[in-house]
Amino acid sequence: MAIGWIDAGGVSLRYELGGSDGPLVVLLHEMAGTLESWDLVMPALQKRYRTLRYDMRGAGLSEKIRGEVSGDQLADDLKSLLDGLHLSGKAALIGCAVGANVALRFAARHPAHTGAVAISSPATHIPAERRDATYAMIDGFLRDGLRSIEEKSLLTSYPEEFRTLDPERFASTRSRWLGNDPESFAAIYRMLASSDLEMVFPQVVAPCLLIGCLQDAGRPPEGVQMIADRIKDARFVTILSAHFPAIQNPEAFLGLVLPFLEKNWQG
Repeated sequence: MAIGWIDAGGVSLRYELGGSDGPLVVLLHEMAGTLESWDLVMPALQKRYRTLRYDMRGAGLSEKIRGEVSGDQLADDLKSLLDGLHLSGKAALIGCAVGANVALRFAARHPAHTGAVAISSPATHIPAERRDATYAMIDGFLRDGLRSIEEKSLLTSYPEEFRTLDPERFASTRSRWLGNDPESFAAIYRMLASSDLEMVFPQVVAPCLLIGCLQDAGRPPEGVQMIADRIKDARFVTILSAHFPAIQNPEAFLGLVLPFLEKNWQG
């Protein structure tokens, strides 16, 4: 297993490359996540696949964002990482929320390197009616820190019923969330506020699995199904989870993703 940092396309990224000698699977974490967001599903994935997970630009121990960033830049970061690690050919992409946004952009921009896509609660935009509130929230946590919005944000993405199922798991997720860099967090929010993937969806040609989380108040299943309807070769399913299915219900998440990969991703 290789763990380290690489200067990929002008940004320093922390990554982990491991697993079997099977086809390559890349995991793209949620906003405020890190590569550790996938800890609970990695053992099962690594039995069958070679896996690459990393802290996206601005997250975890990767280089932080100062100023603006675009979704296409985040997608091209992955291409630079693959090139820097000499990983050619196609990969299957697994993404959650903002990681799903990046996975779709990568699939559209780099179809020759995309074998399949499995994503949950894709964060493709912020509705116009919520943008003013989003910018006000950004101003607030840049001034007062992320702890000032913790209660409201995590109540939406990690509701009480999932906290009580495994309090230690929630505590770890919460602490990881609080460890984020506010300026990088703000840059990702601004990227979402200006994001429009309507032209991206028709360009995704790889087989796709889109997972709607039944308890996700921020990205409800009906919105995920609307995205699936815009992608040519997409299947829509639901899971009993809030915003982080690989953390909140990893067994069910694997029960959806592994059969999809077995059918669609042989490398």
